[in-house]
Amino acid sequence: MALPPIFDRLRLPVIGSPLFIVSGPELVIAQCKAGVVGSFPALNARPQSLLDEWLHQITEELAAWDRDNPDRLSAPYAVNQIVHKSNDRLEQDIATCAKWKVPITITSLGAREELNQAVHSWGGITLHDVIDDRFARKAVEKGADGLIPVAAGAGGHA
Repeated sequence: MALPPIFDRLRLPVIGSPLFIVSGPELVIAQCKAGVVGSFPALNARPQSLLDEWLHQITEELAAWDRDNPDRLSAPYAVNQIVHKSNDRLEQDIATCAKWKVPITITSLGAREELNQAVHSWGGITLHDVIDDRFARKAVEKGADGLIPVAAGAGGHA
């Protein structure tokens, strides 16, 4: 199976981990300029309205980089969404990501078919964190484009 074309700009096949509290726009921009997927958890942007500002900053700075460096284009970026029902701002975060047409959405703590469809509607792809083959199968059945295998104790999976 071929990789989605969105990964054609990678200089290394790496996704920077969406680290809680640590990952923000500056880190994401640096990762993308270096040729790897930069990522951050949507929940790092607090309050929720800050997410719009972060996506604006990332979009503008990467577009400027690409204009100035046509022979070394930036890699795409990803926003990690916690899709567990305890995340009471998921719908707002998805709407903000739709506004900016976030290229990659990483989903964690639940596979949601409607979220995958929403991301696909704006041309993005979804990658889903999984801890075992049972969750991998569920994610694929619900429309995830790819899987990110993590240990059972990784992130919020503990």
